[in-house]
Amino acid sequence: MHRLITFVAGTVLGGGVIYAVNRTANQQQQHPVAAAVPQSPQLARRDIDNTANEFLKYGYPGPVSDFMLRSRYAASYNRALRNPSWVAEHLTRDNLKGSADRANSEFKEDPALPQMFRALLKDYYRSGFDRGHMCPAADAKQTDESMGETFLLTNIAPQVGKGFNRNYWASLETFVRDLTKTYDDVYCISGPLYLPTKEGDKWFVKYQVIGNPPNVAVPTHFFKVILAKNSADKAFSIGAFALPNREIDNATPLTNFSMPLEYVERAAGLTFFDKIDRKAAMVPLCSKIQCTLEHDAWKKRRDQK
Repeated sequence: MHRLITFVAGTVLGGGVIYAVNRTANQQQQHPVAAAVPQSPQLARRDIDNTANEFLKYGYPGPVSDFMLRSRYAASYNRALRNPSWVAEHLTRDNLKGSADRANSEFKEDPALPQMFRALLKDYYRSGFDRGHMCPAADAKQTDESMGETFLLTNIAPQVGKGFNRNYWASLETFVRDLTKTYDDVYCISGPLYLPTKEGDKWFVKYQVIGNPPNVAVPTHFFKVILAKNSADKAFSIGAFALPNREIDNATPLTNFSMPLEYVERAAGLTFFDKIDRKAAMVPLCSKIQCTLEHDAWKKRRDQK
């Protein structure tokens, strides 16, 4: 009960609840995202032995956040939802080069996880959802091995196919890669969100679960947080985007889904790029470049070859 009160009403001390707005071409929907709450010094300590007390004498139940370090990304996995919590990449002009072909890769369950906590291939079978990459296969073309790692289900979450995974989300992935034409280093963290919607005068978090028996949660939204920098610059460019997991009209501007970084952090329960002084060393990405998507860019590049 205490944690619920903290999320909904705990920000009254800081000026009330903040609303993050996701806009589509046809609809505007609000999602309440509370502002950051100061951490307790006790809760902030991470050097405490969790089992060095009488309450956990016979073991620490978790949660366990599985950390994975792959050739082209790092990831953290949520065992309860069977989705990645986040997937982090570092993109440069050089490391995007390569000739690996995704035709040589296939989706695989991740053997690094205990069997009972894995997302399974059969969960997606006839589910109506695509297996959506967090680290795109096109970001890992250096070797067949690095590309194959992007097909592990610990890098995958259920996404609406038509109009999202195969279209708008794919265009956003291309947008991130194309930032390397402007910036020397691009860091991108992607992951799922489970945001509330309003029914009457109440807010609910509702999401589908796929599999038989039900096993993998279907996120309501997905985020991408982007940090970009040129070697000669002192400041970093930062952009945060939260997109609904549904068909999005290509005419919808990307800026409709731009959010303050703190909104995404609060909704995801994560902290991004905390080693950087945000006030002194960060400027909005969309103030430095034009944040627009070029849809079907991959088709144009294919036709030019």
